[in-house]
Amino acid sequence: MTNKNLIDLEAMTVDQIEKIVRKARKIMQSPDDFRHACDGKILATLFYEPSTRTQMSFQTAMLKLGGRTIGFDNPMNSSVAKGESLKDTVTIISSYADIIAMRHPVEGTAMAASLYSKVPLINCGDGGHLHPTQTLTDIVTLSCEKGRLDHLKIGVCGDLLNGRTVHSLIKTLAKYEGNSFVLISTPELCVPLYIIDILEKNGCPYEISHSLSDAVADLDVLYMTRIQRERFKSEEEYEAQKYVFVLDREKLDRAPEDMIILHPLPRVNEITVDIDDDPRALYFKQAQYGMFGRMALILLLLQDEDFVIAERETQISEHCCKNPKCVTQSEAYLPRLSYQKLGMQMCGFCDKRID
Repeated sequence: MTNKNLIDLEAMTVDQIEKIVRKARKIMQSPDDFRHACDGKILATLFYEPSTRTQMSFQTAMLKLGGRTIGFDNPMNSSVAKGESLKDTVTIISSYADIIAMRHPVEGTAMAASLYSKVPLINCGDGGHLHPTQTLTDIVTLSCEKGRLDHLKIGVCGDLLNGRTVHSLIKTLAKYEGNSFVLISTPELCVPLYIIDILEKNGCPYEISHSLSDAVADLDVLYMTRIQRERFKSEEEYEAQKYVFVLDREKLDRAPEDMIILHPLPRVNEITVDIDDDPRALYFKQAQYGMFGRMALILLLLQDEDFVIAERETQISEHCCKNPKCVTQSEAYLPRLSYQKLGMQMCGFCDKRID
């Protein structure tokens, strides 16, 4: 089966990812050629949790393509506050708009919403699970700034357990030949095992480090992330982690001159402001690349009939997902979707093991 929903970049082929990159480059080079590409089209942005860059980037992308936007950035200003289900919200909104961009704090929500949307739906982040359009931002940035997406040594640092941007980035770059990873985190915030499984399945070398200072010495890319207060159960747990990894001038002096620094933003305290003027610091430019990547994605989903994304084969499971952060815990009407991976039964929404 095929679909026009972007839930997880893992479902995209390398050719499709590179098609988005090529389209983004064309838009950058000749923006006037695309000013009316989406005349008469409407993008709905459904943001159930706070966002600055992703929401505004999508809105700006659609406006620059000649389209219009509707939506909300606070669910308390919508019928969600009255108890409306995700199914009903998405069913109604998809009858108003031509394409939907949605962010939600609950894992697996994007997949759930896609079951009921009549139009293409783009996952803009679902809890600590995935953030595929941030990864498109990262991919466009790497392509333009490093000139390649393969044979890179990528260091990812910070909250690797809950960092959905990290999960999506690793899963995507693992598709490319010669890439290797340095996973920099505290033991409490290391990447989930399913990410390690993906690296090993793709034959990607990786190492685990608990020292940012040691890790930066031979990287092509350093991908910094914030320690996410909203993902911790208590303030005490957050306070114990938030200052462990900070990129400052002393550490950066140990890094190669051609290493680039990326960050999905917002930054809190993990990169000192004196780094901002260093030519290796590309996180602000990265956000601009993201807008062009999202313009390219919107165009391909709306206008390219051949741009279809493989849909994962799922089946109805006898078991319920036990992940307390899974959308199935709050939207009880959802089918018990599962799929097989490495001999295990996985939840079709949040990708956690259920047997």
